[in-house]
Amino acid sequence: MDILVNGYMYPFVNQDVLAATLPHLSLLSIFTYGITSEGDLIPIDDESLIEAARQNGVVPLMVLAAMDAEGNFDSQIASDMLNNPEARERLIENILNTIRAKNLGGVDFDFEFLYAEDREAYASFVDQTRQRLNPEGYIVAVALAPKTYAEQPGLLYESHDYGLMGQAANLVLLMTYEWGYRFGPPMAVAPVDQVRRVLDYGITEIDPSKILMGIPNYGYDWTLPFVQGVSEAERLTIEEAALRAQQVGAVVQFDEVAQAPYYNYFDAQGREHEVWFENEASIRAKLNLVAEYGLAGVSYWNLMSYFPENWEVLYSMFNVVKLDNATGIL
Repeated sequence: MDILVNGYMYPFVNQDVLAATLPHLSLLSIFTYGITSEGDLIPIDDESLIEAARQNGVVPLMVLAAMDAEGNFDSQIASDMLNNPEARERLIENILNTIRAKNLGGVDFDFEFLYAEDREAYASFVDQTRQRLNPEGYIVAVALAPKTYAEQPGLLYESHDYGLMGQAANLVLLMTYEWGYRFGPPMAVAPVDQVRRVLDYGITEIDPSKILMGIPNYGYDWTLPFVQGVSEAERLTIEEAALRAQQVGAVVQFDEVAQAPYYNYFDAQGREHEVWFENEASIRAKLNLVAEYGLAGVSYWNLMSYFPENWEVLYSMFNVVKLDNATGIL
């Protein structure tokens, strides 16, 4: 089965990690451009990543987030832009000019924490952008929160309309991770049972051939007991999580429901810790969903560290498509 593989990177990625990872990708989402209320871009220094991607037959995408100059998500900036026809047009022109000037392959929208009342404006803006970019061969993708039903409450979910976005974008990246997160209780970052719930809903609203399923490339270490509003987990690379288990002599266990590895240990201060991460078995369990649901492929958040076993499992199951740069859109 042929699949598309996307991954997110920051411009400051380690060059060895970049060189090792690019051969495995179809698309590279470079994080992230911000915006102003007037429709101007807050640019980043991404030229070296774009060039490296192109040299490896990878289509580089500019990630556009509703972020201010300090890198914070800003609902009001997004709302001001989305509800101002001149600002929308200005932003699309800026996107198009930047893509042309930098030899990018398209744009990946990552507007999070928008006001609920902006859901239709956001979808129509993505559609408006696609209508401008596709004729020139450029891709329009959108990253969406992991919803399990249409009217799911919460600032993260309410503005992401699966049905409208499935029509508006060429690709939809479902952010199926962060159930276990830095400020939440210990659990798997992407439990397969929860990912499945998102996909069950997602394919009712979005053509599966447009969906890239999110996969986390990291884990977390929680100090116990967990105290809501106080506790903060330590983020680990997969390699760091596996190495820590060895160093502390922990026995890695596997949760059959979440299909994810975890372990517990005590630190030098006598405090108990719980660590959830990914391994070959958890990656295979997630990748099985791609074939089962007939998805376009996967999208990794993020690829700032190299996890070789992931790619070994992926290649044992799929062929990675290298997009024809001359053809552009899918």
